[in-house]
This record gives sequence, structure tokens and C-alpha cells, in this order.
Amino acid sequence: MHRSIKAVSTGLLSAMLLAGCASTRMDSGEKLAMYRANAGEPVRSFHFFGRLHSWAPLGDRALAVWTKPREAWLLELTGGCPDLAFAHSVSITSSLNSVHARFDRVRPVGAGPMAIACRIDEIRPLDVGALRDAERDWREGGEVIDQPPEDAPDQSPGAGT
Repeated sequence: MHRSIKAVSTGLLSAMLLAGCASTRMDSGEKLAMYRANAGEPVRSFHFFGRLHSWAPLGDRALAVWTKPREAWLLELTGGCPDLAFAHSVSITSSLNSVHARFDRVRPVGAGPMAIACRIDEIRPLDVGALRDAERDWREGGEVIDQPPEDAPDQSPGAGT
């Protein structure tokens, strides 16, 4: 009997440790909430000269794109974009060096030969500094901040574009 209690205790401890390790990673819903909380008001377009600095998928309905190291945009997509999770990069359509909401599209690259382009529904500038701080705070404390502080100045790039 003593051995079975010890085995159960060891099993429970292992399960708790595994659950603790699993919870240190932010899921796509939490990550999207963090990005939305650090995004400005929607804009109609942003300047784009054909090359992304980096990008991050945020589920199958959104992604963040960095056009410069300190300039980023939250792109919300119409419907789902299931190939986004499998893409090694993305391409974005543009007209006259601008990406427009409700007109331009994101195409996952490397997700297979039949990857479907997904229409951009909404564009919001990201406050890169605040986003970096929120990610650091989450890593240190494991919390996702739902809303930026009300007294925070609007430092989002391209606001009013």
C-alpha cells in the first residue's frame, strides 16, 4: 500500500511539473490578445516597399508584420487563413507602395503549392515598444495584459495614415 501511494504521489508531481512547463508558452489566442491590446486604431493603409523585416502568425485570422525594426502592423484577415501556420514566409500585395485594408492580400509562402491568399480586413499600427514590454512582463510573470494603460501616449507608427 505504501508503494502505491508513493507511485501515485510521484505521478501527480510529474503531471504537475509537465502542466507547469506547458503553461509557460503563450497560445495563439493569448498572443493575439496581447497584440490587439498594443495596437492603435484601424488605418486604411500603410507604406510598404516590397520587403518585410519580419512577421509572426497570430492564429489563422491575424498576423503581425514588421516593415522596419520599430514599425509593425497588426493585420486582421477576412475569414480564416489556414496555410498561415505552415508558411515559412509571407508575401503581401500592394499598390503604389501601399498596402490597403479590404483590398490587398497576404499569401503564405512554403505552405504548399495551393496556398490561398487571404484578404486583409483591418490594419492597425502596433506600438512596438509597448509590445516588447508586454512580452517581457508575460515571460517574467506569466500574465497577458488585456489593455494598455489609459494614460499611455499614442506612439503607434503611422497613426492617421
